[in-house]
Amino acid sequence: MTVTQAIRPEREISHAVARLLLRAGAVHVSRQQPFVLAAGWASPVYVDVRLLLGEPDLRRAVTELAARHLRAGFPDGGFDAVVGAETAGIPFAAWLADALDLKLRYVRKRPLGVGRNAQVEGGPVDGLRVLLMDDLTTDGASKLNFVRGLRAAGADVGDVLTIFYHDAFPGAGERLTEAGLSLHALATWADVLAADDENRLAREDRAEIERFLADPVAWSMRHGGRASLTPRL
Repeated sequence: MTVTQAIRPEREISHAVARLLLRAGAVHVSRQQPFVLAAGWASPVYVDVRLLLGEPDLRRAVTELAARHLRAGFPDGGFDAVVGAETAGIPFAAWLADALDLKLRYVRKRPLGVGRNAQVEGGPVDGLRVLLMDDLTTDGASKLNFVRGLRAAGADVGDVLTIFYHDAFPGAGERLTEAGLSLHALATWADVLAADDENRLAREDRAEIERFLADPVAWSMRHGGRASLTPRL
């Protein structure tokens, strides 16, 4: 597993988030047919963070854990607004903005092309210090696109909050750092494996995850995915 450059919450928070993901059934393992992630990597496991959206106890819990992390890291506030990334980041951002009593905005993947042709919705962000929130981070490329839209609209954005960071593959931390961004990752693979005290992962699935994490790039290459940091054309 690569060394991340993410800002990690205290272990109690990260393990609690990992348990919520396991409880929601969000960790899907396929030993026969690999998943191909948006970044082009092949993986035997896929984390569907959106499953936390559906159950009120799960979404309340993850919102409170995210708020606790931010209150600890930014005791004097630090943000004027939470911005949800289209699409799954929007509801999580809305609940977090309520918990922290902050303004809410959302950012599209691209301008709408009609009306105001806006990429940022919900109100102006010019001069505001904003926190970008999304459900999942893999290689960080989509986050850079969202941040470009926010900065073009005048926002001061230097922090990204993600519920799960698929930190197996290289490049994301360096890419975000070069863009002047700090990634706050509530849970990673290490947390999922360490926090599975209820044995929700089958022994065979856990073994497959561990084999994958030992050399994820080689695993991806063997299963038809990307083999390097350079995306396939």
